[in-house]
Amino acid sequence: MTETAQHEDLTVGRVAELVGVSVRTLHHWDSIGLVRPGGRTWSGYRLYDAQDVARIHRVLVYRELGLPLAEIGRILDDPSADPREHLRRQKELLEERIRRLTRTARAVDAMIERTDMDESTTGLSPQEQARIFGTDWDPAYQDEARERWGGTDAWAQSATRAAGRDAGQWQELADELEEVESALAEALGRGVAPGSEEANALAERHRATIVRHYDCPPARQVVLARMYTEDPRFAAHYDRREPGLAAWLRRVIEENARAHGVDPQSASWD
Repeated sequence: MTETAQHEDLTVGRVAELVGVSVRTLHHWDSIGLVRPGGRTWSGYRLYDAQDVARIHRVLVYRELGLPLAEIGRILDDPSADPREHLRRQKELLEERIRRLTRTARAVDAMIERTDMDESTTGLSPQEQARIFGTDWDPAYQDEARERWGGTDAWAQSATRAAGRDAGQWQELADELEEVESALAEALGRGVAPGSEEANALAERHRATIVRHYDCPPARQVVLARMYTEDPRFAAHYDRREPGLAAWLRRVIEENARAHGVDPQSASWD
């Protein structure tokens, strides 16, 4: 940021350009009280001072670490924490993320090396998937899924597609899923209503991540969504991102299926 930018109040457009977020995002953060500009022009336009911009940077760091907006707001508004405490906490969280990313990079390097040595080995074992996708992955999930779905066409499709992927392609899938789940959490935080045009589009993005593995028409997505609230593991995974996300996502998927002519109550796998 230039010296001028540090000492002059800035319009929302200028701040968006400087920090790399959209004007819409800044308007949303203002509406939920996360970052409210300290001033206004005579005609009512938002003006951000240096302190406002510093708060935006803190929000961006915490968001990059995967914290929900509601939790970020609670952290930043904690009266017992001074700016130095915020910076120390951010540093600790960033260092932990760096350690996790370093472990992931080493795992990918190992997979590249293994693939170079043995071109016939193109798939990933459950243990290798755990290294790429993080500690949420449990190899037992693979056995559980095989027992439940092993005789289905979806399982055969998934196995065939998995066998053709290398480590880089698995990482791309993981990155795509991370983007979609972050978008879902952000939408819930903004109060996006299930059945709205935006919610339906998010449901389709979510379904697209499943279709990467096997065919998943809206009815199948509804069946999967039931597990998001009925299986504590799925519920915990989503609700860690944003409280209530699992139940909200299920409603979003059900309403989107309804828009496709599917009755969520009677939806079945086949």
